Formats: sequence, C-alpha cells, structure tokens
Amino acid sequence: MATAELAGKHLVLGMTGGIACYKIAELTRLLTKAGATVQVVMTEAATQFITPVTMQALSGRPVYTSQWDGRVPNNMAHIDLSREADAIVIAPASTDFLAKLAHGMADDLLSTLCVARDCPLLVVPAMNRQMWQNPATQRNVVQLRADGIEVLGPDSGPQACGEVGDGRMLEAAATYEAVASFFAPKILAGKRVLLTAGPTFEPLDPVRGITNRSSGKMGFALARAAQQAGAEVHLIAGPVALETPWGVFRQDVQTAQQMHDAVMRSVADADIFIGVAAVADWRVDHASEHKIKKTAERALPTFSFVENPDILASVAKLPHPPFAVGFAAESGDLEIHGEEKRVRKNVPLLIGNLGPLTFGLDDNEVILFEASGATKLPRADKQALAHALIAEIARRLPDTSLIR
Repeated sequence: MATAELAGKHLVLGMTGGIACYKIAELTRLLTKAGATVQVVMTEAATQFITPVTMQALSGRPVYTSQWDGRVPNNMAHIDLSREADAIVIAPASTDFLAKLAHGMADDLLSTLCVARDCPLLVVPAMNRQMWQNPATQRNVVQLRADGIEVLGPDSGPQACGEVGDGRMLEAAATYEAVASFFAPKILAGKRVLLTAGPTFEPLDPVRGITNRSSGKMGFALARAAQQAGAEVHLIAGPVALETPWGVFRQDVQTAQQMHDAVMRSVADADIFIGVAAVADWRVDHASEHKIKKTAERALPTFSFVENPDILASVAKLPHPPFAVGFAAESGDLEIHGEEKRVRKNVPLLIGNLGPLTFGLDDNEVILFEASGATKLPRADKQALAHALIAEIARRLPDTSLIR
C-alpha cells in the first residue's frame, strides 16, 4: 500500500448481516490509513455481529443504522449520505442484500442509499457455498454486473459453517486492494505486462547456492501498480517471501535459466516487458548432486562457471519485441553504467538505481535512461515510485495501433 493512496476519497461502507463483519474492522483501518474518509452504514442484521460503537471508533465518524435518523437535518439520510461519496462499498454483502439490489428494493437505509445513489457501487459477497451457488443468487449477480455494479470476489475456502467452497468473503487486505485498484487511473487498460522480480538462486549443491540481496519489493510494487493501471499482469518471481499482488498472475521460478525460459514462453503475448529481477550473470557448470562435505582431508572445493542467458537482451532481440524496460542495480557511477547498459541491451528505457542503497528497503531513488537523456526521480517509497514509473512507461508507449 502506498502512503495515502486514497487521500481525498470519501467512501460509504455498508455492512449487512454475516459473520464476515469482523473483517470490516480491519478493512476500515486500512481504508482510513490510506487517507480515505469512511462513513459506515449498518443494517440491523449487521449490528448483531459487530457493534456500531466499534465501527465508529475505527472510522472516526458516527455510524448510521436507520433511515429515520434525526441527526440529518432534513431527515433524508438516504439522500445526503451518498451525495458526497466517491463510491459505496457493501461489505459483507449478504445473499438477501444482493437480491434487494438486483430487484431495486429499498426497505431500509442501506438499500435506499444504493437505489438513490449517483456514485459507483461495489459489493463484496459473503455467504455459505450453497447460498452462493443457488441459481437465484447467480442470476442476481449477473444482473448486478449488467447494471454496472462491481462484484468483488467471493473467495473460496473454509467457511464459518464448517464447509469449504466458494462464497467466503475476500480478506480485508484483498478487499482493500480491489477498492484501491477501482480508483486508480486505467492508463494501461487493455495492455498485457510481463514482469520479472526478485533474485535468482543458482545451486552449488542441493542445499547451497549463489544468490543476491534483492528483496523483490520493487518488482512486486510495479506489478501491483500495473494491475491497478488496468493491465493484465504476469509476474515471474524468483525466490522471495512476498504476497502476490491482487489481480496479478504469479509464476515462481528459482534459477536464471528457469526465469529466461518462462519469459520466452510468455513474451509473445506481452505488450510491455519489465525486467526488474536481479538475475545472476553466472551459474555453476555442474552443480553437485550431493551436499559438498567439509572434511579435514578434503581440499577446498573449486567451481567452473558458465554464463546465464541474458533475459532482457533476449527479449529486445525478438523480431517484434514488446516495449522493453530494463533495470540496473549498480554499486557506483550509475550515470555512466546505466546508459551504457541501455545501449548494450538495446532497450528504449532503462531504470537505474544504486543497489546497495535500496536492496531490502521500502524506498528507492532511480534514474530513467533513454535516448533523449537521463531523468532523475525523487526518492519515494517503492509503491509510490512504482505508480510514477508505470505512468512514465505509459507515456512512452508507441502509438496504440502499433502495439500487438
């Protein structure tokens, strides 16, 4: 999450009855932490699972539960509460409430708000698997989508009833990501982005290997930013302990050769390739099949190295390459090495940084190298920087008619 990425947004957060109400406490915290103001509206059923007092404490605003609430001067809460909203988010959205929305019913404050709204509506379903699979529910969901309502989820997994299946509400973090993605400008709508991230691991034996200090944070932040910008994102990740960004397809690999092969299998479908991964330049020619033992009698082991394939250069050499963006992590003389690498790799844009000053950290500072010169971007947290870089990439794309 980038700091204050929802700053200035006002959300009406509608809660209906269901055990998933407990997740909305964390969702409210995430939304407010990102700078949004959150106005909670609860159905009577929702108050049976979590109290309005709790939600008021988390949102910092009074909670509304009745359409007859006298706190609204004109006694028209169903009108006034939605007029300043950028969106209404219903979470959890029960089976009953989905049916109400599909048929335009307005028999309480929250349903009336939704019917009287002039802002986008997002619903996050939460119900038992059989309720979700019921033909009536599925018909209602089809109708909601046809009416322009965003349906987020549901997820699949263990449910409060003890069963397992579809209908489980998205976790709070995933719901937050979906809401943040909804608001992001879709500057890459319709584009397909192939992206590598993290380090590679080159084995010496079954338990040891050569790797580097890349955390993958910058690559994962770029994958998230590209998805939020409307792109279909395929992330090929080396060994990292990071969660997959919402809406991103992730493929895990270990070695540079595996990463190269995965990229070359998928690159024909990509409009944009971003090589963020810190790929090992060399690997051991013949890794040991067994752990190399340290003994008093045995001499120090020696290794013969061979060069790994150059992923970025391989993509750039294709007859019809995607718009290729490279990354370079240098230990010094970035201005010299960055431009030299861009020319050598034959890519239109290369993003350089000083690796020792960014590996593992949550912020970064980069320089953009291209034929017209170099542009330095100010230091920022990696997610904010990722959004800025995606905007820079989008600005430099060839005419849409030339992109496959």
